[in-house]
Parts: sequence; C-alpha cells; structure tokens
Amino acid sequence: MSLYWIAQAVGVLAFIVGITMFIKRDDRKFKLQLALYSFIIGCHFFLMGANAAGMSAVLNAFRTVISTRTRSIVVMFVFIILTLALGLSEVKHAVELLPITGTVLSTWALFRTSGLTTRCVMWCSTAGWVTHNIWLGSIGGSLIEGSFLIVNGINIVRFRRMQLRGIDPFAAEHKAVSTR
Repeated sequence: MSLYWIAQAVGVLAFIVGITMFIKRDDRKFKLQLALYSFIIGCHFFLMGANAAGMSAVLNAFRTVISTRTRSIVVMFVFIILTLALGLSEVKHAVELLPITGTVLSTWALFRTSGLTTRCVMWCSTAGWVTHNIWLGSIGGSLIEGSFLIVNGINIVRFRRMQLRGIDPFAAEHKAVSTR
C-alpha cells in the first residue's frame, strides 16, 4: 500500500471519529471528541504533505483539550500566536491560509464562547477547511469537513429553533459551567 493510500485511510479514520461530534450538547464531550478528530486529521495532513494544515490540526487538538480546563485569555493568545508562527512558516500556497484562519477563529471560539455561538464560529472555520481539503485532494478531510458543515448547520438551526421556543438546548452545559 502506498503512502498516499495510507494517508487517505487515516483521513477516513478521522471521518469516522468526527462524524457524530456536532450532535453533542455537552461542550466538554464535544471538545474531547474534536481533539481526537483534530489529532487524527493532523496526521493525515502531514502524510499528505500539507504541513501547514497538519500543524494547525495538531495544535487544534492540544488547544481543544486545554480549553476544557481553562478559558484563560492568555492561554488563548498563546495558541493563536503558535498557530500563526508555526502555520504561516509552512504556507506554500494562498489556500493554505484558510486552515490557519479557521484555527485562529475556532481558538477564539473555544476559549471565549459557548453553546450556539461556538458552533456558529466553528461552522465558519469549517468552510475554510472544506475549501482547503478539496484543493488538497483529501478524500477523508473533504468528507468530514463537508459533513461538519451539514451536520453542524442542521444542529445550529435545530438549537436556535429550540431557543426560540424557550428551550435551552445547552442547559446541561450551563449547569456544568456554573458548578466549576
């Protein structure tokens, strides 16, 4: 089996891990599954030779785990600076700026927002990753990020409709945050 197909297989594994992530209402479980997905897809990108995306994805994994423990603005800025420094140093094509921009946006969201706002920012970040993955020719990456756009988009609409009916879809999350 060639390295190309091994890389694609790792991308498909990431797809399997990530496909159910956005249906989770509990932010902690959502973030932990996002971290696992990010690490696997980062490995996929490195295997595909997309080092800027690989760097962004692996930083995403560490950032996401840490964001379950702290919402410190200092920690957030450390990850944004690392993303820019490490990611920008690997950029060879303009389209490779999309995952870096998406990582910066999602870093801000994971440290400074919650609930529906987090999911909306993540949806915008995902749009950049989809574009990058299609350009790269990443089968698993394109499938998963395209799925994220659809699944997260549907859940954003669903959660918003619940809010308009007076139901807090993130009640368990708000309760957990208040007890920390």
